[in-house]
Amino acid sequence: MTIAYFIVTIFAALWIGFSAYSIFAGAPYVVGPLAEYGVPRSWWAWLGAVKAAGALGLLVGLWVPFIGLAAAVGLVLYFIGAVATVLRARKYKMVVAPLMYLAPAVAALVLGALV
Repeated sequence: MTIAYFIVTIFAALWIGFSAYSIFAGAPYVVGPLAEYGVPRSWWAWLGAVKAAGALGLLVGLWVPFIGLAAAVGLVLYFIGAVATVLRARKYKMVVAPLMYLAPAVAALVLGALV
């Protein structure tokens, strides 16, 4: 179980960290949909910072478990909010994007709670 936890958590941290970097870099495949969903531009840096902090928290959680659990809970809530934002914007075909980030966050949370 511990090996699975480490692999899933590291993958989730790298995946979500890449998403944070994409916001900071202004990658069109990330910021374009944010604008389309009606997310104010003034929020983008904060959203990227939350993702980066969550990814870092997952990695720190490999040594300090309660930080990892807190980060995983925060990321799960963040991506549930992202799913809700996409659904509110009625962009149903795009809902898979936040689900791709929600799934590893949930997996890290579940495995972290079991370790």
